Amino acid sequence: MFTLADSHVHLDDVTFDHDRDAVIERARASGVALQVIPGVDAASWPRIQTLCKPGSGLYPAYGMHPMFLDQHRPEHLATLSHWLATQRPVAVGEIGLDFHQEGLDVTDQRDYFRQQLALAREFDLPVILHARAALDEVTATLRRIGGLRGVVHSFSGSHQQAEQLWKLGFHLGIGGPVTYERAQRLRRIVASMPIDYLMLESDAPDQPLSTHRGERNEPARVAEVLQCVAELRDENPQAVAAATTANVRRLFAIS
Repeated sequence: MFTLADSHVHLDDVTFDHDRDAVIERARASGVALQVIPGVDAASWPRIQTLCKPGSGLYPAYGMHPMFLDQHRPEHLATLSHWLATQRPVAVGEIGLDFHQEGLDVTDQRDYFRQQLALAREFDLPVILHARAALDEVTATLRRIGGLRGVVHSFSGSHQQAEQLWKLGFHLGIGGPVTYERAQRLRRIVASMPIDYLMLESDAPDQPLSTHRGERNEPARVAEVLQCVAELRDENPQAVAAATTANVRRLFAIS
């Protein structure tokens, strides 16, 4: 049994409402001792706060996701600042840019993204980033603002894009997509990347593994992601588990 960390799981999602306790127990039984739960809008923050009780192994992050743009209001930024000051989550997230989803105003996305990055700097917190079809702009924004650290979850870019993130000190979140044979570019990156920048994630309930197509994803399946990553790297699973869990603890200041 290895000690694992799920660096990105939406455990507050309604799809877990009927069996959330069982999902958490299955995760623990598979070795997943730490779970970071990012918020997507202001309405999600109280739910996550309630879940993340001391000693539970669940850790909150609060942010405003670009795909939920229609639920955000400018005053929510002030509310977020208050939550960061009073609740001290482990990160600001999930935040970022999404140029893939149609109907999302790009100007508004950029404004919310920049202001949340400013809050992360102000409160000295890492960021959990969503960057779909927008990785170059996300990276350029991080470089321009400076003084930031964090993880790009569900990384799907090129090796060159990954190197730019490593130079900025950012991690890559790797989950279910790496288990698909067709994800050759991602699998090559994972096979050779510096392990100091590697984190495992489920993104549950989304992004099921190749062996669980069409199913609701769960944090317990991070153990299967670990096995895939260890095979791709030709490394001992225990060593990969220890390194990736240490990366999560270090970035999110989890003792």
